[in-house]
Amino acid sequence: MFHKNKKVTDKIGDGLNTIGMSVANPNETIKKVKEKKRKPKKIKSKKNYDEPLVLDFNGEDAIKSKTKQTYRYVVKNSEGKLIKGYFDAFSKVEVNSYLINEGYTVYEIETNKWIQAMYSQHGTSNIKIKTKDLIFMLAQLSTYLKAGISLEESIKILTKQFKKKSYQLVLNSVAYDLSTGKTLSEALEKQGKAFPNILINMVKAAEMTGELPETLDDMEEYFTEMEETRKAMITAMIYPVIILFIALGVGTFIMLFVVPKFIDIYKTMDNAKIPGITLAVLGLSDFLQKYIIWILLAVIVLLLLFMYVYKNVKPFKTSVQWLVMHMPVFGDVIIYNEVTMFSKTFASLLAHNVFITDSMVILDKVSNNEIYKSLIHSAIDNVSKGKSISVAFKDQWCFPIPAYEMIVTGERTGQLPEMMQKVSNYYQNLHKNAVTRIKTFIEPVLIILLTVMVGVIVLSIVVPMFNMYSQIQA
Repeated sequence: MFHKNKKVTDKIGDGLNTIGMSVANPNETIKKVKEKKRKPKKIKSKKNYDEPLVLDFNGEDAIKSKTKQTYRYVVKNSEGKLIKGYFDAFSKVEVNSYLINEGYTVYEIETNKWIQAMYSQHGTSNIKIKTKDLIFMLAQLSTYLKAGISLEESIKILTKQFKKKSYQLVLNSVAYDLSTGKTLSEALEKQGKAFPNILINMVKAAEMTGELPETLDDMEEYFTEMEETRKAMITAMIYPVIILFIALGVGTFIMLFVVPKFIDIYKTMDNAKIPGITLAVLGLSDFLQKYIIWILLAVIVLLLLFMYVYKNVKPFKTSVQWLVMHMPVFGDVIIYNEVTMFSKTFASLLAHNVFITDSMVILDKVSNNEIYKSLIHSAIDNVSKGKSISVAFKDQWCFPIPAYEMIVTGERTGQLPEMMQKVSNYYQNLHKNAVTRIKTFIEPVLIILLTVMVGVIVLSIVVPMFNMYSQIQA
């Protein structure tokens, strides 16, 4: 039963994330429409495609643009069927080389302002692969490489396993870059924000040591643990959020549709005989009936404004994070989560021979907490001045003393990766326990809040009725 509920909450969590991303990215619908348009399709053309396309490899066709352009192509597959599709590249020659390498016979490659406007996705720079899909990619890629399949061929196999066109675009771009002689880390880096910085740097280190499959396995485990931590947070908050929305919904419904039914009855009574709580509820009900639309609009505007300011104004974001981290119960959850992410990522980077300075730069990009970013910046400054990184974390309220002492011990003994891994394991357990405490305490509190709210409204309505009944009996 627990596993079934967990799957349901995970799906709800993913759904909430999707809704949040759609609100934060108003161009998402346009991107999906363009993805659908870009999908390669078999066509029936009136043109006679008898001769394959011939390009000028030393002329205009080979000139590379400064940014990727979207090209429309017409090719024939091995079955003799004509296919029309779109591909992002820097020149016609690049598109031609990629299509020939895929086994197609190329008949047409062109671009113009109309194609750019209707089908361009600006390459892969705006695509980000979800963590759960990245985990699957890493597991599959490691398996293929261990089986002796070449890296480029492994990427092509991966491409066929995803129906999402944006992922196919990214993986096709990676496969093309590999075919031109680039390393995997270079190919991943060229995809903008599609792949995390930690993965790119880990792959770069693995390419030097020749341990790519092993590194991919480590990264799969790393992202799996991070995803489990994220889902634990979502699972812990879903039920309280649902209860809170139910409480607000029930309260609003009663105030808008139930309380007004008794107003005419109370008009016959002397105000002096109506309890103050009843008058307050009647006043609130009247206010909501008049301004409910404006209240809802104001709430939506404030939420959107808060999201915008939080995302774009660094001092405001820092203040909000500081406030949340000082809240009872919730503060510990945030701190434990940040320390877990920091120590686990740091341990993985150091274990794969990434330099400390490079590791700190990656940690700065991984963390979304401005308070921890400031600590990381201090650590980078200390390293540049020849000091130890532990100095930046000494006597910091947001960095627990046990974690600091483990860093110091790791620096003294030369076992910093091992110590960071122990810190990660310790605080990951604390984080799980803290999340459990949240569920334990918040659920009954919200249920009590719902009961009290509804109870107060009902009593404010019923008490005057009893008074009227007593007067009639007298």
